[in-house]
Amino acid sequence: MKTFFELTRRNIKLFFKDKGMFFTSLATPMILLVLYATFLRNVYQDAFISVIPESFGISEKIIEGLVGGQLVSSLLAVSCVTVAFCSNFLSVQDRVQGARGDFNVSPVKSSVLSLSYYISSLISTLIICFIAAALGFIYLASVGWYLSAADVALLILDVFLLAMFGTALSSIINLFLSSQGQISAVGSIISSVYGFICGAYMPMSQFGDFLQTALTFLPGTYGTALTRTHTMRGAFAELEASGIPSALIDEMMNDMDCRIYFFDNLVSDGAMYAILCGTVLVLILLYIVLAKMRAKKA
Repeated sequence: MKTFFELTRRNIKLFFKDKGMFFTSLATPMILLVLYATFLRNVYQDAFISVIPESFGISEKIIEGLVGGQLVSSLLAVSCVTVAFCSNFLSVQDRVQGARGDFNVSPVKSSVLSLSYYISSLISTLIICFIAAALGFIYLASVGWYLSAADVALLILDVFLLAMFGTALSSIINLFLSSQGQISAVGSIISSVYGFICGAYMPMSQFGDFLQTALTFLPGTYGTALTRTHTMRGAFAELEASGIPSALIDEMMNDMDCRIYFFDNLVSDGAMYAILCGTVLVLILLYIVLAKMRAKKA
C-alpha cells in the first residue's frame, strides 16, 4: 500500500510540475467556456426564444438561465473526458522515456502500478474539472442562477463520475500509445470528436434517427444528459411557474437531451447513474487486465 501511495504521489507531482501539460489541461475548459459563450450562446438563445410564444412574456433572465445551463453542462461533459486524456499522458511519457520499463522489472506489481496511474490521473482531472465547475457556477450566477442545493450536489457527483469514466477510457487507449506524436494525435481527435458523439456540442435531437439510436449505446451520452438535467432543471421549473404549459416544457427537455429514450423507453436518472458506474467498473477492470498482459509481454 505504501508503494501505491508513493507512486500516486509521484505521478501527481510530475503532472503539476510539467507546466505545459498542466496549463494545457487547465486551459481546455476555459477555452471551451469562452467559445461556448461567444459563438453558441446566441444560437441556443434563439432556439429557446423561437419555441416559447411571445405572448407568455417570459423574463430574459430565465432564458439566460436556460442558455447558461446548457453551456455549462456541455462544458463539463466534454472537459471531464478531454482533461482526463491530458492528465493521463504521463503514463505514455513514462513509457517513451523508459521509466515504465524500469517499473516493469522492479518488484512493483503491475496492478499496483496501473492503479497508481489511474488514481493519480483521476485526482489531477478532478482538480481541474472542479475548477471548471466553479467557473461554470460563477457564470451561471452572473447570467441567471436557478440551481438548487440538490442540483449543485448532483452536478458535482456527475463531474466525479464522468472524470472516472474519462480517466478509465483514456487509461485503456493510452496503453497502446508509444510516442509523443501519437499523444498529440489522440488528444486532438478526442477534443474535436467527443463533444459531438456525447451530444454536448449539439443535442441528439438534431441528428438523424439512426445516429440518435446509436448514441444511446454510448455511456458518455448519459453523462451529458445528467449534467444537462441538473444545470437546467431549476430554469425549467421557473418556466413552468411562469405559466408555460407542461407539454411544451416536456418537449423542450426532450429536445435538449435532458431526457434520453432507449428505443422509445425513457431512461431514468437512476438507470443513467447505473450505466455510468457499471461502465467505469468494467473499464477499470479491463485496464488492469490489459496493463498486466502488456507488462508480462514487455
